Amino acid sequence: MSNLLNVSASPHVRSKVTTKVIMRDVTIALLPAAAFGVYNFGVDALITILACVAACILSEYAYQKLMHKPITAGDYSAVVTGLLLAMNLPSTAPIWMSLLGSVFAIIVAKQIFGGLGQNFMNPALAARCFLLISFTGRMTDFTGMVSHEAVDTTAAATASASVDAVAAATPLAALKAGDAVDVWKMFLGTIEGTIGETSAICLLIGAAYLLIRKVISIRIPAAYIGSFAVFVLIFGGHGFDLNYLAAHICGGGLLLGAFFMATDYVTSPITPMGQIVFGVLLGILTGIFRLFGGSAEGVSYAIIFCNLLVPLIEKITIPKPFGFRKEAA
Repeated sequence: MSNLLNVSASPHVRSKVTTKVIMRDVTIALLPAAAFGVYNFGVDALITILACVAACILSEYAYQKLMHKPITAGDYSAVVTGLLLAMNLPSTAPIWMSLLGSVFAIIVAKQIFGGLGQNFMNPALAARCFLLISFTGRMTDFTGMVSHEAVDTTAAATASASVDAVAAATPLAALKAGDAVDVWKMFLGTIEGTIGETSAICLLIGAAYLLIRKVISIRIPAAYIGSFAVFVLIFGGHGFDLNYLAAHICGGGLLLGAFFMATDYVTSPITPMGQIVFGVLLGILTGIFRLFGGSAEGVSYAIIFCNLLVPLIEKITIPKPFGFRKEAA
């Protein structure tokens, strides 16, 4: 063995796991919910997904090409952004809205701040909030769900098509209005909502894949969902009603946000305690927005707001070096 010392720049501990591998795993994990969204909402959902993914990749490539920066459009990060944005849109969103949101996510929320690793908030959620503020009516139009139930020949003869569009409020909106909801349908996903948030079981399958692959830690999702559950039980006005709680957990974008957006490496804390604090804040804010806000949802705004608090959370939760002792004043 050589006695010579090898001097090199940090990092000294390296991993074979690259950004491309991580983003590819996230893409795979999102596919079950995305595929169910296409089944639930039809070809319009597929067009929205393809449009968002293509627009995000092209926006990243064009910006980096014009700015003479290294091209990273092939690392799957733009694919993940486009897929997440599409899954946060209703299937009725026009194509121009999908394109506008994709360009905003990549250029305004990501590339202007330095690209992947430099953005201070989740690009897909930033784009969704931008579209929600700008085009509230279109972003809350959930009339695109299709019915796969069998119909008799008499009804089929008089119907103009074998698949009918269903216009109804989302389960969370119904829940907020005091109406009863079907938790089993919410778990399976045969409900109204955005393309990727409806099927709780598909989202949990994707989440399990990420946990098995060790792409994400359970800290943020567990703290998020756990604190939200406690908040709903205390302030929901229904006491210890597990059916009401299950509806809140399965409904809306809670599972999609907890496992796929709140765990974003760039916009979440890196300290273990910071991740727990981050998750608890998310749960409390989501509960406040859902129960006391004007909207039935609240996940997107909660995550965006907590993204801004990440530097402060990391500052107060950074571990002290072994043997460190604060000097007396």
